Amino acid sequence: MNNTASILVLVFLAVTFIQSAYDKVFGWQENVDWLKGHFAKTVLKDFVPMALIILVVLELITGVLTLAGCVELLVNGGRTFGFYGAVFSSITLILMLLGQRLAKDYDGARTVAIYFIPSILAVFWLS
Repeated sequence: MNNTASILVLVFLAVTFIQSAYDKVFGWQENVDWLKGHFAKTVLKDFVPMALIILVVLELITGVLTLAGCVELLVNGGRTFGFYGAVFSSITLILMLLGQRLAKDYDGARTVAIYFIPSILAVFWLS
């Protein structure tokens, strides 16, 4: 099996983003309230609900594509869905990083950067 590392990273990304989207959807008001405080002194302060909707949509797209990528790799060795899932993952994480940097939450930004490493590795491996 030549694609073991790619499959493992795609599963990691799928779990990460599907769980994150689930938490946001089923704890919507708590997330909005917390994020309004988190972004109170930024240009995002008036756009928190819309930004959260965009983030959830991107996380769900990422989760679906990375899961489909795992299946595709296992079934026929194809890399298309996994590649696009990894690209969406990287874009989503860059947007999260931007938000953390705007909020001057440097610890949060560092955490996002840690997730970016396997994401960009997946883009590289699957391209």
